[in-house]
Amino acid sequence: MKQFALITLAIVIAIVIGIFYIQVNKKETDVTLQKTRVAVIMNGDRNDHSWGESHVEAMEKVAKSLNLEVAYLEHAPFGPELEPIIEAEIAKGAKVVICNSFGYGEQELNVAARHPEVKFFHATGIQTAHNLSTYFGRIYQMRYLSGLVAGMMTKTNEVGYVAAFPISEVNRGINAFAMGVQKVNPEAKVFVSWTHSWVSDSTATEATNKLLNNHDVDVLTVHTDALAPYEIAEKRDVWIIGYNLDNQERYPKRFLTAPVWRWENFYEPRLLEVLQNKFTSRSYWLGAESGMIELSPMTASVPSSVKAMVESEKQKIADGVFDVFYGPVYDTEGNVRVEAGESMTDEDMLNHFDWYVKGVVNE
Repeated sequence: MKQFALITLAIVIAIVIGIFYIQVNKKETDVTLQKTRVAVIMNGDRNDHSWGESHVEAMEKVAKSLNLEVAYLEHAPFGPELEPIIEAEIAKGAKVVICNSFGYGEQELNVAARHPEVKFFHATGIQTAHNLSTYFGRIYQMRYLSGLVAGMMTKTNEVGYVAAFPISEVNRGINAFAMGVQKVNPEAKVFVSWTHSWVSDSTATEATNKLLNNHDVDVLTVHTDALAPYEIAEKRDVWIIGYNLDNQERYPKRFLTAPVWRWENFYEPRLLEVLQNKFTSRSYWLGAESGMIELSPMTASVPSSVKAMVESEKQKIADGVFDVFYGPVYDTEGNVRVEAGESMTDEDMLNHFDWYVKGVVNE
């Protein structure tokens, strides 16, 4: 009996020591115990129901899981005025700075060079540094899928596209969307009207009305953060395919679907790496397999036959047996830009998309 009591006591002591060790070890290794400040530099509103809000929604989720204190700096200026704003955030203790617009690149690089102890991320950026990574998603894959929807939903064969700037990022999306349209409806045209702004409702209104007044457009899509095109489409009984966020609840009458972002599937692993001192400078350009991009659920307005077609193409992309810019790809003049059996390089897609595919009418 005495021996049994001694064994029992030894087991209890071992358990107590084990629990103590686990608690001490957790304090030493749990990088989320201490709150970390992150500054998010934004070109628009945090509640814009579009690009800005897609980042905020994701960061709020990640903030809970990684114990982050997030500062959102809305409508941050472009140009030299940005640098003191970032510097002020670093002075407040920011260990990570995230800039969510292409135009912030030069200033973010300048500040990053002065603060090697801080980690920087640049959405849609193209230039890295030892403490700065760029990131974006292959949202063109979802643009292509939404183009399939547009091509099968149009009755007039005239589809509208409200776009911000004629840069590679935007042109890539236009072309992918048009290729989706053309795949299912070779007679359809995609008419493009420019806003020359990411966020302006006034220029988006002008560009949208120009399309609807000059063409028999019955399906509209956007690459702008402004909501004016959605509102006009709802009023004028035009189908709308959104971007950035799923806005079907805001526009229940004419909304079809949208290529959307799930930034939390990028932010959480990357910010955890920062907290673990495992940050590596990279240019991230992630596709459907990453979970960072999706096509939002198609609404009840989309027929089941259309949904089935989209799901079939989506699976091919997910399986890696197909991507959008596999040849042959023809431009608007009928020239072969990508030969059969070939695919566009990432370099060309990212930085040299200054042309449009067959079916695009650039106004």
